Amino acid sequence: MDIRVLKYFIAVAQEENITKAAEQLHISQPPLSRQLHDLEAELGVKLFERTNRKVILTDEGALLRQRAEEIIELVEKTKDDLNPATEEISGDIYIGSGETEGVRTLARVIYHIRCRYPNIRFHFYSGHAEDVAERLDRGLLDFGICIEPANMSKYDLIKLPTTDRWGVLMRKDNPLAEKETIQPKDLLHIPIITANQAMVEGEFSGWSGGISKKYDVAATYNLLYNASILVEENVGVALCIENIIRDYAENSLCFRPLEPQLNVGLDMIWKKHYVFSKAAEVFLEKLRELV
Repeated sequence: MDIRVLKYFIAVAQEENITKAAEQLHISQPPLSRQLHDLEAELGVKLFERTNRKVILTDEGALLRQRAEEIIELVEKTKDDLNPATEEISGDIYIGSGETEGVRTLARVIYHIRCRYPNIRFHFYSGHAEDVAERLDRGLLDFGICIEPANMSKYDLIKLPTTDRWGVLMRKDNPLAEKETIQPKDLLHIPIITANQAMVEGEFSGWSGGISKKYDVAATYNLLYNASILVEENVGVALCIENIIRDYAENSLCFRPLEPQLNVGLDMIWKKHYVFSKAAEVFLEKLRELV
């Protein structure tokens, strides 16, 4: 597969129209159609369903689009990392993280770096632990923030000077809001919204003494903002970490910590034997210095 053809394929998938894609790519339509036919022949699958007005991706085409976008992103990142070194260090650093106060530590590091190297740019990808690890393994991220405990066999790490405290996000008119802390039995027989991560399930099973299996899980979430809307609309209460949804006093929500406390540490991780760009080396050096 040629990178140029993959870019053509992505353009057609985005436009859902070969003529419009050809105009965007500044090529004529017949060569573009021929390239798509050749790509289908090379892969041995049908990538598009063609109608009079538009083309629609098949299941195989949707999978190729996802992979093609990742390939293009990785190619561009590799080009940036291989740019000849100049006196002024520049480049792009890609960091993946869930929602956590640990990003504040990175923000302080980034501030110091940008003061010295204004041409270093930072790109954040928000996702849960499995998403971040997958993108690290594919080379799409340089670093990731991971909540402990986690399988670190494939990664090197720096422990961040931050811990996250778990608790329950709820409406202020919820009877649980009268409590200072939330115990495992308090969550029985009420709808719960929880993070859709295997690690979280294991942590809460240990915290609850096993009774979390009896909890009524009404919904799961990836990132907390949407979950907070579900809480506002009285779908349930959300198990989450503290300080992600701020300004509780200005809205209808409040946070109560768990009892016994459930605190987790945070690690900055990267693939073992990973070859860093000059910009990433500067970032890691400054992070070690400040942490």
